[in-house]
Amino acid sequence: MKVDTQIAAQMYTLREFTKTPKDLAEALKKVKQIGYDAVQMSGAGPIEYSELKKILDDTGIYCCATHIPYERMRDETSKVIEEHYLIECKYPAIGGLPGAYRNADGFPKFAKEATEVGKKLADGGLHFGYHNHSFELEKYGSRTGLAILYEDSDPRYFKAEIDTYWIQHGGGDSAAWIEKLSGRIPLLHLKDMTVRKGNPIMAEVGEGNLNWPRILDACKKAGVEWYIVEQDICERDPFESLAISLKNMKAWGLK
Repeated sequence: MKVDTQIAAQMYTLREFTKTPKDLAEALKKVKQIGYDAVQMSGAGPIEYSELKKILDDTGIYCCATHIPYERMRDETSKVIEEHYLIECKYPAIGGLPGAYRNADGFPKFAKEATEVGKKLADGGLHFGYHNHSFELEKYGSRTGLAILYEDSDPRYFKAEIDTYWIQHGGGDSAAWIEKLSGRIPLLHLKDMTVRKGNPIMAEVGEGNLNWPRILDACKKAGVEWYIVEQDICERDPFESLAISLKNMKAWGLK
């Protein structure tokens, strides 16, 4: 399925509405009505990929990327490739670093191991993606965990899915990271940050304090393919939050 858009909704935002295949179908219909033509699948209840394909086809929505467990990519690589070919998706990503690797020895170890997994996926036409949080910005010696992951991995097989909120949450600069990862960042998670009673919280894209003009300029130069809206926690109905983000992004000229 081909779609004329670079904007997608991260279905993790709607995880409470996608626990069964029937619920997922209804949620995707609403997402389509809001104006999205693409999604990233994540957080849904158990579903066979054959059934997912039917729902996507019936709804007219393209799956641009997924979040699946690292263990599946590593141990069931052939099946993962088969499943993603079925739904015409070339970007399987992991939602975060497995707990066992979250230490000084684990970051470089994972970078090397995941590179090998990424190579196997690449041989099958797919691209391994890594989604960050803020814990990767802790320093180990002179480098952050995130720097270790990207500097110690092979850019051909270890792609970036930078999350703007979590970079900011960790004291980083989203635009600078996007620029640094130019050529290996096909996916971006757009997530805004604002403040309530002195605490940072997630906000609809364009409703918070992130420097979007600078971020989007960096994206264009870095070759970002998909601008994926994700909001883990919403202060209003999540469908309404997705609609607000989409409206603001289109006002900036994204399509």
